[in-house]
Amino acid sequence: MRIVITGGAGFIGSHLCDYFISKGHHVVCVDNLITGNIKNIEHLFGNEKFLFIKHDVTNYIHIPGKVDAVLHFASPASPADYLKYPIQTLKVGALGTHKALGLAKEKNAIFMLASTSEVYGDPEVSPQSETYHGSVNPVGPRGVYDEAKRFAEAMTMAYHRYHKVSVRIVRIFNTYGPRMRLNDGRVVPNFIYQALTNKPLTVYGDGEQTRSFCYISDLVEGIYKLLLKNLPEPINLGNPEEMKIIDFARLIKKITKSKSKIVFKPLPQDDPRQRKPDITKAKELLQWTPKVSLEDGLKETIKYFKKIL
Repeated sequence: MRIVITGGAGFIGSHLCDYFISKGHHVVCVDNLITGNIKNIEHLFGNEKFLFIKHDVTNYIHIPGKVDAVLHFASPASPADYLKYPIQTLKVGALGTHKALGLAKEKNAIFMLASTSEVYGDPEVSPQSETYHGSVNPVGPRGVYDEAKRFAEAMTMAYHRYHKVSVRIVRIFNTYGPRMRLNDGRVVPNFIYQALTNKPLTVYGDGEQTRSFCYISDLVEGIYKLLLKNLPEPINLGNPEEMKIIDFARLIKKITKSKSKIVFKPLPQDDPRQRKPDITKAKELLQWTPKVSLEDGLKETIKYFKKIL
């Protein structure tokens, strides 16, 4: 296959580039590098199966030749990024999705949208299944990301119903691994960076809020399986093992043997109290389940952060 990956120089996008090339496919990586990093993909330069195009996907996307699939993974994805780039986040969710869908329609290609667990907002049910419609504050600071992704899902389904584009929607829950940015602002890089530099580990709120963490290799495998299945409805991909943030901070301290203290800060507005995916659909329809344990995944991630510090 020849696959276009928007946001291909980002954390998840770059791992997808590697995975598809390892499977013998050709990859066209499109990224404007606003939050992506050229270092994530430079090892692929010179590979005849890889092409990088620096481009803002909120503008018309022109890719010569055949395209079998368009994976739309372009977007700032951490609170630090989408609070810094609120307009760009909304534009890539709306205009970027529109342009990427247009490319898929023009090439008669499969379209896959990288959606997010954030479409569930601060959920009133746990675990979150794909039938839950969410509890989102559209005018809060996080609304720029949450609503951009909700709009992107709506537009994806509109193209599916009206233009008969073959679509996939993957709702990605917290994912971690090598190539996350040190200053990403998300809990995994935050805690690892703080622990490795013996700075205080900053826990927001009382630390009783929960997250579930999926290692990048598990997520990528799930994405690949979904791409090959004709399933237009949203599918959750994540690790259903739920963990309190305070316990996660203690685990990071233990693995890194850090002397860092744990300090508490106010909880940001609309920060979700619970995150736990219901992955029944993924298990049944994709025969997918995460395999990498949290400790093993964290050891690999910490090894990466030690290298780049």
